[in-house]
Amino acid sequence: MSLVELARFDNRIEAELARLNLEAEGVGAVLFDAEMNSYGWGPLMPIRLMVLDEDLPEARRLIGAT
Repeated sequence: MSLVELARFDNRIEAELARLNLEAEGVGAVLFDAEMNSYGWGPLMPIRLMVLDEDLPEARRLIGAT
């Protein structure tokens, strides 16, 4: 059981909405690098939405990721 990257976001709000949508459907998700994205002059690195590897197919279906 390990975490894998589902999607990347440049915007914290979009990342949080995707995470909340997954959790509402019963798929646990966490954001990596969210704090590195908000230092006032633009994103330093993308925010990574992470899920468990066994949840990846369902998570992709739920957010429409490939």
